Amino acid sequence: MLAGCAQSVDPIERLGKKAAERVRPHRAAPDQSYRRWGLTEPLASPPLHPARTLALSPPTGGRTLPRAVDHVPTPDRVVFLTYDDGAEKDPRFVDMVRELRLPVSMFLTDSVVGPGYGHFARLHRLGAGIQNHTLDHRALAGLPYAGQRAEICGQQERLSSRLGLRPRLFRPPYGSYDTTTLRAATDCGISTVVLWRAAMTPTDLVYTHGEHHLRPGDIILVGPDETTGPSLRERTARVLRRVQQRGLTVGRLEDYL
Repeated sequence: MLAGCAQSVDPIERLGKKAAERVRPHRAAPDQSYRRWGLTEPLASPPLHPARTLALSPPTGGRTLPRAVDHVPTPDRVVFLTYDDGAEKDPRFVDMVRELRLPVSMFLTDSVVGPGYGHFARLHRLGAGIQNHTLDHRALAGLPYAGQRAEICGQQERLSSRLGLRPRLFRPPYGSYDTTTLRAATDCGISTVVLWRAAMTPTDLVYTHGEHHLRPGDIILVGPDETTGPSLRERTARVLRRVQQRGLTVGRLEDYL
């Protein structure tokens, strides 16, 4: 009975409903930053995936060579965004990667990047993978071993000195490679040669094997930024909308290779 006669200490009863509403903490507004980058809905978070090693190609001459891949066999509904140089021409691309928490992999050529390594260092601090794309962007197939090794190992050394990195992944310029490329890549510490199944041109997404839509595990190439046409972030947004239409999201390539 005493308890029934005691004054309530509930703030709603003591202050009244309107007064209590004034002291309740406001819920934080949902993050709408994705709209700023041309998306109509948030990008889904990729599943957690422990790093693993793909099977290597059969030994050649007593050596095990890296396999060239254009996709990753996976049940996860993810695709992978890769970029070849040129991102320094669109400074806001860094903001896009940061706000969308976008996992991307950058394949760098020293002669193209030039003084832009600081830009890629910022991307790397945001989680972007930094990988090898040769010193001078030469088509490698048909070149002698010494020339191919100089292109690949030379860029390994340059990335080590500029960014403190020694990449495991390598993309041959123009997708041009041969068995000599694989031998040279092995000697330079490369574990996988990365190609692509779809490429984002200034106008559309082009598929390399006749497919008409994205599939889980596809590696997508977003080419270098151009002085005219859509910016790198605009082309990235176009890719992301296609990814979302297929019920997919973006995974981190380095977690799967």
